[in-house]
Amino acid sequence: MGSTFKNSCLVGLGAVAGVALSMQFSALAYKPVEESMPIAELRQLAEVVGVIKSTYVEPVEDKTLLSEAISGMVASLDPHSAYLDPRAYRELREGTEGRFVGLGIEILESDDGYVEIVSPIEDSPAYHAGIKEGDLITQIDDVSIQGMPIDEAIKRMRGEPGTKVTLTIARKDAPAPLRFTITRSEIIQKSVKARMVEPGYAWLRIAQFQEPTVDDMAAKLQALYRENPDMKGLVLDLRNDPGGLLQGAIGVAAAFLPKDAEIVSTNGQLADSKQRFYGRPEFYMLRSGADPLASLPAAFKTLPMVVLVNTGSASASEIVAGALQDYKRATILGSQTFGKGSVQTIRPIGRDAAVKLTTARYYTPAGRSIQARGILPDFPVDETAEGDGLNALRMREADLERHLSNDREQEVATRDEDIEEQMRLLAEARLRKPLDYGSADDFQLAQALRHLKGEKVQLSKRAGTTTLAQQDR
Repeated sequence: MGSTFKNSCLVGLGAVAGVALSMQFSALAYKPVEESMPIAELRQLAEVVGVIKSTYVEPVEDKTLLSEAISGMVASLDPHSAYLDPRAYRELREGTEGRFVGLGIEILESDDGYVEIVSPIEDSPAYHAGIKEGDLITQIDDVSIQGMPIDEAIKRMRGEPGTKVTLTIARKDAPAPLRFTITRSEIIQKSVKARMVEPGYAWLRIAQFQEPTVDDMAAKLQALYRENPDMKGLVLDLRNDPGGLLQGAIGVAAAFLPKDAEIVSTNGQLADSKQRFYGRPEFYMLRSGADPLASLPAAFKTLPMVVLVNTGSASASEIVAGALQDYKRATILGSQTFGKGSVQTIRPIGRDAAVKLTTARYYTPAGRSIQARGILPDFPVDETAEGDGLNALRMREADLERHLSNDREQEVATRDEDIEEQMRLLAEARLRKPLDYGSADDFQLAQALRHLKGEKVQLSKRAGTTTLAQQDR
């Protein structure tokens, strides 16, 4: 019953935290398999297409039928494999580049079926129009979105640059619905933030691993060090980081590990999927030019570190946390991560479509499999002093149907609270304002700073919380 509750109440979280990929855009050769194709089954598929076209209540185009057939075939493999039609393929490429055309808002599905604004992206069209955190979108272009799948709502808000979309907004302190007509434009997402949160202690947040991430991180660290050469410690914040490009994860880990250290390895069916990735420029540089890590001060290789993670930390962020943990370079603090330890390779199909296919599993430098197990914290710490809030209710990879198994270690399942306890946690979390990472109210950050100073940390109140020390590596 508890699992059903998670599915129904938390479906919208994916729009904010998501479960992105540690992706590899690949043009690797693969053998044609015409000689081994199941001819009888293909004839049966053709017959089904024929029956639909000749007897269905309305005409259906061949292109639509075959596209849906391909989509269903790939999606049946595991939760992360998918057929990408031209629109989905374009949006995926835009996301990895840190650019997309839209309004500039982070959203989640509210419990009454509408779309809630988590926050407008700074300097975006929505930000300038006056959209606020906590607003509820009730209509898009005068079409009610109550009960509409959140992916469909996102598609309606995206579009071509320069075009307009009208949002009807319900705001708590407004006596009547508000209408905003907003012009879509290209949104450039910043995946890296950094600042000194206390004298001597830096906070580096990576929200997602994109093409510019390594360059942006290096630039921000250099700027911090120039102003604070006597830095005492660094907190690397990967909470709710859904992943992204593998090269970004390698570069971030390499910034803090010994030269040429192994960051991650992969293993799959094909020879090309059996690889080891090291902290060298050829493994993390996506652009030509100077190595962005070459000019980083040597102090970052030894500066005391804490890595913050939670259940929303997935894929590429788990690679970074796992590598830093294996080398005992950093202390991991927070909650067990999502457990998305599989490689998705993007293989173009024709000119403008692609197949996103799971091709391998990821392993930490010590050989631990991330898949369906995640990274276990050295210090389990709740989201707030009172408890773990919505984080305690989030789904993990092991909760997903048809998830790829962990081939080396026992999967660590999410503890399933009884339904009354889940309802209580959800009600309490809904009353709190969204956590502002890096703020004075950030409880986990405060505990990370206490650890760096050698002070006692307030550990999780949840019974049965698992730490790495309690598991066999």
